[in-house]
Amino acid sequence: MAAITATVDGEVQTYRDRRKPLYLLSLVVPLLTFGARREVERWGIDLLWYLGPIWVLVLIPIVDTLIGTQKENAPEWAEEAMERDRWYRYLTYLYAPLQYLGFFWACWYVASHDLSWFAELGLALTVGTVGGIGIANAHELGHKKARIERWWAKVVLAQTGYGHFEIEHNRGHHVRVATPEDPASARFGESFWAFFPRSVVGAARSGWELERKRLAFQGKGPWRWDNDVLNAWAMSVLLFGGVVVAFGPRMIPFLVVQAVFGFSLLEVVNYLEHYGLQREQRPDGRYERVRPEHSWNSDHIATNLLLYGLERHSDHHANPTRRYQVLRTFDEAPQLPSGYGTMIGLAYCTPLWRRVMDPKVLAVYDGDITRVNVDPRKRDRIYARYGVPATA
Repeated sequence: MAAITATVDGEVQTYRDRRKPLYLLSLVVPLLTFGARREVERWGIDLLWYLGPIWVLVLIPIVDTLIGTQKENAPEWAEEAMERDRWYRYLTYLYAPLQYLGFFWACWYVASHDLSWFAELGLALTVGTVGGIGIANAHELGHKKARIERWWAKVVLAQTGYGHFEIEHNRGHHVRVATPEDPASARFGESFWAFFPRSVVGAARSGWELERKRLAFQGKGPWRWDNDVLNAWAMSVLLFGGVVVAFGPRMIPFLVVQAVFGFSLLEVVNYLEHYGLQREQRPDGRYERVRPEHSWNSDHIATNLLLYGLERHSDHHANPTRRYQVLRTFDEAPQLPSGYGTMIGLAYCTPLWRRVMDPKVLAVYDGDITRVNVDPRKRDRIYARYGVPATA
């Protein structure tokens, strides 16, 4: 593991990123499809086709708990050298080839083997897990200035049919984050099951509208190949159409299930990243600048290695083009009680989520519910619960 050396204030300083070789673990995820088959053949238990969901909801929370957290930030003087280090970048490029190797193998396996519905569903969910976690890879690539990286992000997103994410996330979510106008910011009192359809529909509408306005500014209509939402969706149509042509219409349910489960993993992460947090609105109607306090963070080592530092979300919103290896943690950022794997499980169970997270949201705002991003459909009831008049 090469060290970075520099002279700082007249003294020679040395820094080694101890996580550098561990980021290889991110490439374990696209191998889950093959791992599921191996474990099924070894043990003869069809439940192991569900290795993807088991990995996310059981194994990762256990590993997060055992390994714990790391709050170390790279020194500022080392950041530039780390960002130039192509090791980190090549790891993000390698995800897509492994992802699609598993995807096409799984399609062939389903088409050529007489699987039970239970086994086929499990394989679809595992393939969807790879595509869903791949959205974290696309998220990292899609924020970069290099055109090839943004294009590669679309390739990764094609498996889940969520190519509009790159547009909406960069130009929509990052502008409106932690405000009532943002479909990807969950509201206090809103369950994941209510947030999910709102965010899915809102993201698609927002992405399309952003591209329509961009092209209109250039004097162009939206129905063009250089509409980045259309060409991203076209990738998914070609991908799914090619699978159906190659393996038959029976693949349609498999493709739908893996895609929906894949982008549902993105949306449940969206749900927990900003739940209840709200930027203050100024008298002129504009919102305050995004600060670390507007994102939930976690320093759990395992999940950050697998998701390219996504849990250090405050720094990402402050510096969207900053590469994952130099994202920082902030003391003032509100902290999740555990890593994303555990929190995803809580989000699926609304009463547990509310019991754990609602007090944490209120603590961020010193108990003042009027400063919280509250679900407008439940505002009167929630305000009354905390002794605040509904007109507040």
